[in-house]
Amino acid sequence: MTRILHPSEVLKLLLPRNKNTHKADYGHVLIVGGGLGMPGAAILAAHAALRVGAGCVSIATWPDYAKQSIPGLPEVMLHGITSPEHLDGLMAKATVCILGPGLGEDEWAQQLYSKVITTPKPLVVDASALRLLAKSETTKTHWVLTPHPGEAAALLGCARDDVQDDRLESVKRLQAQYGGTIILKGHETLIADEKHQISQCAAGNPGMATAGMGDVLSGVIGGLMAQGISPSDAARLGVWLHATAGDLAAQKQGERGLLSSDLLPFLHQLANPTLQT
Repeated sequence: MTRILHPSEVLKLLLPRNKNTHKADYGHVLIVGGGLGMPGAAILAAHAALRVGAGCVSIATWPDYAKQSIPGLPEVMLHGITSPEHLDGLMAKATVCILGPGLGEDEWAQQLYSKVITTPKPLVVDASALRLLAKSETTKTHWVLTPHPGEAAALLGCARDDVQDDRLESVKRLQAQYGGTIILKGHETLIADEKHQISQCAAGNPGMATAGMGDVLSGVIGGLMAQGISPSDAARLGVWLHATAGDLAAQKQGERGLLSSDLLPFLHQLANPTLQT
């Protein structure tokens, strides 16, 4: 049986902030991605992590992309990575790592993947990192995997249609095989956690079927985890925030032509529930 995510359940996780506080209290997100030709994915994830309240965000990316600040996002720290060892200091400072947005599957990507996947810190795994994960048998309790149906099929070693024919069984199998919390994206996204609780999100719309939406979701979840929210709770809250932001954006400007970056102002709004009317 699945439970439908409800705002009253998930928004209570967003606790008021103390007046005497510091950016370090809200965590440091390290995004490992943005490989050759794909810097935008990591940038979208960084935007999202900051908009839901992460204290600091760093991106470990292809060296050429770290030579200048990101237009419109000077708050993010950029680090060009030429070898996996260059990640050591960054990972030591991170509260949570997001692995995969725009990472790719070339030799550079595989080396960074092999380095980050061993971290004992909380981890969000998305995009091409999921396809690299499908080639191994890694299991963890402290991570969140965010596959769409195609990536889920690779992880399970089956066809995409098999995943879609029984999404509930598929998310259960993914959780049993890989541990932690699994988000099976798509219409009425499903979340399966380590306690075998299955949650379902009724929000979201077809306009969200566009490039970069998954990167934004990864950033949202990583940003919430950085603030001390457990992986399973961050997955449920993050999915609801992301889908609801998509609905608000579509209500304002329509589904067709909706961009993943259109969700960012609504994520900021939703992450501050005391401002809601």
